Amino acid sequence: MTIEVLAAEESPIGMICLRRRQVPGAPDQSAFEITVDHQFLMSSLVTASECALAEIALELCTAPAPRILIGGLGLGHTAQAALASPRTRAVEVVELLPAVIGWFERGLYPLADALRADRRLVITPGDVYRRLLAPPTSQFDAILIDVDTSPERRLDEVSVPFYGAAGLRACSQHLAPGGVLGVWSAAESPEFEQVLEAVFERVRTVPIDFENAMLSEPETNWLYFAGAPRA
Repeated sequence: MTIEVLAAEESPIGMICLRRRQVPGAPDQSAFEITVDHQFLMSSLVTASECALAEIALELCTAPAPRILIGGLGLGHTAQAALASPRTRAVEVVELLPAVIGWFERGLYPLADALRADRRLVITPGDVYRRLLAPPTSQFDAILIDVDTSPERRLDEVSVPFYGAAGLRACSQHLAPGGVLGVWSAAESPEFEQVLEAVFERVRTVPIDFENAMLSEPETNWLYFAGAPRA
């Protein structure tokens, strides 16, 4: 299987690499991947749960023209799904890694050009966890987090406070009335669900089952949604 490295840079979380590979059984089709220290992080071939994170949040959100904050740009699939809704008024993506923003600006992967052409989208360099733990300067109708592998498997320990009750209460201050928090996870996390239920009145856990074409086997990711912060 041919793998082409398109870019690689040191980052605060390790060596981050953008690469392209042939899709198994489809030699004319390419998949784009991001790895950290040679460990697989995401693929353009496996996007069902990333897209569902935005789609379900928009279904749950009551705002007629929602403003959406996304933590983590990745390959752009969550942002694309958010912008696909004609209801969406604006999307801000907070991305920690300058390398990922640079790949986006250089158009190194398929969604980059179309996303850059959408004037509703703004990319902000920064740490989304630090931002959500700080007092809000504005509020959003949906906040979508797709950064860590799971609440228990984090890319950086700076995100630890976010997953606790105090962190989620701080995050809830960034939600507009009727707003929704959505968190992506590669694995089920009953502990995180319990903390969400302690902080929010409405909590919904959604497993997303799909066929991982790269591995030729079924897989499940987990989406956690919460709204209506408790007093």
